[in-house]
Amino acid sequence: MPFTRNELKIFSGSANLPLAEKISQYMGLELGRIELGRFADGEINIRIDETVRGHDVYIIQPTSPPVNEHLMELLIMIDAFKRASARMVAVVMPYYGYARQDRKARGRDPISAKLVANLLTVAGADRVITIDLHAEQIQGFFDIPVDNLWSFPVFADRIKKLEYRDIVVVSPDVGGVKRARKFAEKIGAPLAILDKRRPKDNVAEVLHVIGEVEGMTAILFDDIIDTGRSLVEGAKVLLEKGAKRVIACATHAVLSQDAKERIMNSPIEKVLVTDTIYQEELPEKFEVLSVASLLGETIMRIRKNLSVSVLFR
Repeated sequence: MPFTRNELKIFSGSANLPLAEKISQYMGLELGRIELGRFADGEINIRIDETVRGHDVYIIQPTSPPVNEHLMELLIMIDAFKRASARMVAVVMPYYGYARQDRKARGRDPISAKLVANLLTVAGADRVITIDLHAEQIQGFFDIPVDNLWSFPVFADRIKKLEYRDIVVVSPDVGGVKRARKFAEKIGAPLAILDKRRPKDNVAEVLHVIGEVEGMTAILFDDIIDTGRSLVEGAKVLLEKGAKRVIACATHAVLSQDAKERIMNSPIEKVLVTDTIYQEELPEKFEVLSVASLLGETIMRIRKNLSVSVLFR
């Protein structure tokens, strides 16, 4: 009897099925067949409808809101594939939930990003692929390979097509400088930094602008838009300092509470986000860029044991 060939199979949870379909289409594959259901009491029920024995399985599932539902669904999917004798289970989490809780900022705080890493590893994940971790050190919370991809090439391609003149890339805080610098280098623009403090969660006060923004098109480059408060406040300060327009770029459009309305009523001219988090409908000021080709190319390179870092040179 001949040996079964080790195939690559892609499955999706319920968090972002459209992105999973785009990834599989880019790779020339069909999504794997899986049933995601609920018992009467709300417990998650998973049934895999095809063999995965000896195959490499990639699960597409960002832990976007409702984060706890999607995280638990992902953990159960990992367990199901491991018990079905998959050779390797890789978790593709375009958005890594709980990433903002990566250290003890105050006494008795949890480090939830580490907890999520432990949960994924114990469930049986062999590899994690994500995009723009809020804090890069989260990779060190894992004892399995973690590919933290950068979204800046996706934004750079779009910004170049928009043909803005006199661009300055602005990091919304000191922690995002490395991310913003890579983007600035890609499009050949200078860098500025907003000096801000957070008196409490989801509240930011911009104190200073470090760098020259007067007469420039300022591109605020961040990883997450949550409530949108700090983004809007940053835009107002940049315009007060003489910027002629403000464009926002953010990888993960969480858009909690009334973030959409707040941004629509703000002086921000345009908002570019990616589809790491599924949004059913966004206002006209928003434009969604897809990371499907980035993730699809990464999966194929991992499968062929090729370098992933060349995608960001």
